[in-house]
Amino acid sequence: MSKIKNVLVVNGSPKGKNSITLQTSRYLELLFPDLTFDTLHVGAQIKALEKDMTPAIEKLKGADLIVFSYPVYTFIAPYQLHRFIELLKECNVDLSDKYATQISTSKHFYDWTAHRYVEDNALDLNLKYIKGLSADMDDLTTKKGQKEAVDFWNYVLYAVENDILVRNTLDYSTPNKVSVIPNTVTETRDNGDIVILTNAEENDNQLHDMIAYFSSVMPRKTRVINIREYPFKGGCLGCFNCASTGKCIYKDNFDSFLREEIQTAEAIVMAFTIKDHSMGASFKLYDDRQFCNGHRTVTMGMPMGYIVSGNLSKEENLKVIIEGRANVGGNFLAGVATDEFEPNKELDALAKSLEYALENQYVPPQNFLGIGGMKIFRDLIWQMQGLMRADHKFYKAHGQYDFPQKHRGRMIAMYLVGSLMSNKKLMAKAGNMMNEGMLMPYNKVLEKTKKELDK
Repeated sequence: MSKIKNVLVVNGSPKGKNSITLQTSRYLELLFPDLTFDTLHVGAQIKALEKDMTPAIEKLKGADLIVFSYPVYTFIAPYQLHRFIELLKECNVDLSDKYATQISTSKHFYDWTAHRYVEDNALDLNLKYIKGLSADMDDLTTKKGQKEAVDFWNYVLYAVENDILVRNTLDYSTPNKVSVIPNTVTETRDNGDIVILTNAEENDNQLHDMIAYFSSVMPRKTRVINIREYPFKGGCLGCFNCASTGKCIYKDNFDSFLREEIQTAEAIVMAFTIKDHSMGASFKLYDDRQFCNGHRTVTMGMPMGYIVSGNLSKEENLKVIIEGRANVGGNFLAGVATDEFEPNKELDALAKSLEYALENQYVPPQNFLGIGGMKIFRDLIWQMQGLMRADHKFYKAHGQYDFPQKHRGRMIAMYLVGSLMSNKKLMAKAGNMMNEGMLMPYNKVLEKTKKELDK
């Protein structure tokens, strides 16, 4: 029996029912009729909730899954949702048996920090949190965006059933290096190939045990590559010899090894022990030498994961690097398993999440860390295409030159909207027509979906 029946959407938009973000939940409600959806309009009703939180608390108590839905305002969630979370904490409501996730819409400017804010507060409330969906404002009006929304929801339901949750590390006092208990069950292996890339030293028994346990529970074949054993001739020199040909100036064949032994895998799992607030110098050597790929996201679509020994919960910068690496590369970060608390459970969850991503080709949309990074690379490669020829060819082939000046129709439409909004008389006559106009493309999607489901 499913753990989820009743879904409560906590709508933090001050626009209430006219929220663009809310339309994604409405779309999912149509496609998942076995679930009961309800909406709490906290953004539009915050003044009333300040006087009486009872209606909100009753709805929260009746929910199995809580979805925080909001537009990103200035680096974070809107004031109204902030205030609701304050009120919720003041009420000391016990939500520890409930699951939570989030859906936001924005133009991806610091959507990452907004999501982290909601995630941290969900964990404060002892909610069982699952990573959310950060969508572009217009995504639901496209086939790609609709698929991403459905893929996200299917993953949420899978994560609930398999307890693939974000663990609370905000107030962390558990000792480092909890021992891994060996797995004695022999798993049936399917065809597949997961590369576990590590820099483990010979005497790092904890990391070796974590790798061995993960390999034993991963439902696909795994192979371990220890980059300490590779005969590197040296670190990247920044000479740009590879910019045109993709070939490194060093004659140690690392570029061929990278492409033939590592990037041909179905997924990559990085395994390391934290050293000097990083993955260690040997991993940095590997990362730098990957510049033979230039700025080409050659592994995009490939899921990846991490096995980490050490106090990752204390390493904020390293956590950002891990998430940013996946986002810029267009990879689904299937999980980060550490030995701080329950390593076996976290390694189990990583294996399940990775297997789900491979089975369902799950690739969530990029957030600010990925979108922002790729726009910087896009402009850089466009300007330096004469030198970075391999990058330029790759960017053209994959449609990564998505310059805004190409969208002339939208620019003209925004001029018309701007003229309307600057005319006080027209705005007075328009009334609520602006909100209705903004929702028209989303209503078309919902109406079309209803008709298709009714056939």
